[in-house]
Amino acid sequence: MADRDLKHTTLELPVLTERLCLRAYRDDDLENVFRLRSNPEVVAMLYGEPMTRAEAPEALARYMIPPVLEADGDELKIAVERREDGAYLGNLKLQLLSRENLQGEIGYVFDPRHQGRGYALEAARKGLELGFAHFGMHRISAHCDVRNTASWKLMEKLGMRREAHYREKEFFKGAWAEDFVYAILAREWASTG
Repeated sequence: MADRDLKHTTLELPVLTERLCLRAYRDDDLENVFRLRSNPEVVAMLYGEPMTRAEAPEALARYMIPPVLEADGDELKIAVERREDGAYLGNLKLQLLSRENLQGEIGYVFDPRHQGRGYALEAARKGLELGFAHFGMHRISAHCDVRNTASWKLMEKLGMRREAHYREKEFFKGAWAEDFVYAILAREWASTG
């Protein structure tokens, strides 16, 4: 019978890729968090309204939780910066949905000024690797609004398959919104690399 527990529950940061540094959030990220989450273009497909400067410290405090996945719902918020100059690009989320069933979820939010250069793809690939190889997850899913073409195309580039198209799933920012759900299994991810 296969081992059905996480390999690890903590993650040592930073984690490096060819061009990126995935690191813990720090006190000096306050302006980065505010700039990203106050941008109406970024927030258009996310829950909530553009962040006010007064809300930024509380958001940063939530991002600075220790990198631990122990219980269902725990999530890592990882800052993504460019290695060559330390520019803050956005963030990566890895969440434990079910410890018993080794289910996780990945998410990402990147500054539009840095989109189109493959940074989100590189960070998300590393996020899947961490989920499968480090934590030992069996399945990782992701979801996005169907209008967020860049996001679902990135999921497809990651080798994820579309598993659901929820029509008029919720009333979101004044209109009925639709959602795509993508996922990939550990064995599928292992065969892509």
